[in-house]
Amino acid sequence: MDNVYKNQVQTARLTGIFYLLLAITGMLGFLVFHSKIYVTDPAITLENLTSKESLARARLVFELLIIVSQALTAVWFYKLFKDINGWAAWALAIWGMMNSAVIMMSAISMGASLEVASSTQSIEDKVVLINLLGMLMKNAWGVGSLFFGLWLIPMGHIIVSSNRMPRWLGITLIMGGVGYLLSTFLKYAGVTSPLVDALVVPATVGELWIVGYLLIFGIRTSK
Repeated sequence: MDNVYKNQVQTARLTGIFYLLLAITGMLGFLVFHSKIYVTDPAITLENLTSKESLARARLVFELLIIVSQALTAVWFYKLFKDINGWAAWALAIWGMMNSAVIMMSAISMGASLEVASSTQSIEDKVVLINLLGMLMKNAWGVGSLFFGLWLIPMGHIIVSSNRMPRWLGITLIMGGVGYLLSTFLKYAGVTSPLVDALVVPATVGELWIVGYLLIFGIRTSK
């Protein structure tokens, strides 16, 4: 194994670690903590923010970790792919960083909601503000799905065109990226159907697949 390829494998595995961190922090943030604090009723959310402050702050910490791990993953993907396809690597990195920036709006809203909950304002004013901040969190993630879909497309394109990873992995990622885009547009167009949610299934499969491949195999040789 020559030094160039050895360095590529190391970069691939570090990229996989960052991507795995993104997946873990996302699942913990949403599946474990989010529903314990942020619910559809803003009055109950306000009560949760005051009575379960430590959990609310833990949820915010996971949101910050999502932002950081997303940014690191985007940058290391660029480092991994820049010599294979520079244009597509730039697109992947930029759209990944944009997704990280959009999620920052959600984290900012979470931080603001904690400050509102502990402020001296009236309960009525707090409920109104918590409701507004909750909608900002939800829509930050909703709009952010555009960029999460976009970054999967050049990722898949690089894999398909270079044959440095399994071809069907690249195809699955492209399908997942397109699915995310369609799902986001349809949801904001008011379409409600289980089929809309099913559009993101290829993305989930592709992400788990590429994380495993990066960690176990790294990347194939250019030969």
